[in-house]
Amino acid sequence: MNANALSMNARGQARRAARSRALDVGARAGFVARGVIYLLVGVLALRIAFSDGGGKQADRGGAIAEIAEKPFGGFLLWALGVALAGMALWRLSEAVFGQAGPDGDKATKRAMAAGRFVFYSFVSYSVLSYAAGDKSSGSGSSDKQTDDVTARALEWPAGQWIVGAAGVAVLGAGLWIAFRAIARKYHKHLKMAEMSRRVRQAVDVTGVFGGAVRGAVFATAGGFAVAAAVQHEPGKAKGMDDTLRTFSETPAGPWLLAFIALGLAAFGLFSWANARYRRT
Repeated sequence: MNANALSMNARGQARRAARSRALDVGARAGFVARGVIYLLVGVLALRIAFSDGGGKQADRGGAIAEIAEKPFGGFLLWALGVALAGMALWRLSEAVFGQAGPDGDKATKRAMAAGRFVFYSFVSYSVLSYAAGDKSSGSGSSDKQTDDVTARALEWPAGQWIVGAAGVAVLGAGLWIAFRAIARKYHKHLKMAEMSRRVRQAVDVTGVFGGAVRGAVFATAGGFAVAAAVQHEPGKAKGMDDTLRTFSETPAGPWLLAFIALGLAAFGLFSWANARYRRT
């Protein structure tokens, strides 16, 4: 066997290892965990739409705190953190070995997978730290964290440009997420042939509605970051909770926030559909 054949064989074995049963289970558990977080954020946002929300934050930190207050909350947080670690490892395998599908080896897809690996690693770490007793981790206000980070960044040389570029990137990512959801680009990642007609309809409703709303929230947050850069005011940048609350300040009032909350909850359900039907 020549060197090229050996190299191809080694790459093939690496790919099979990357898509092993353990990583498949980890990825699906991660989608379940992501769905739980989005569903809870949607519920918290719905409470805020028609009341003060009981002082809860409609963001990841609020969702973690909500879980912690439930019976067996500590156990659930450990399970959530481990599941998110599984998602991170799956994204790492995609970055290293490529994604499933004919265009999975594209450099852009690998780069996005690497970014998602970093994100889910951070989220997993924050949840596990909270479960281990560090109450300052994971449940902190996204609004305060955003203010602090923006304020520090604006103090750097060319800080306004850095914050503005980050805001444009988040805004663009939000529009991209919404477009892909509306165009149903997720079909190529799901085992659509295995779904019944009603399941396909449910997946499309939650995928399009939930994905479009999620993208709109990201784009809105990015817009606030751009405003913070232009006006050199850190307070203009908003975390998820403040971003969601601004929807209730529009002429549509709490009804727009309620609509957004339902969309985020729908994305949570769509994540659960990914746990069942995702091609890994």
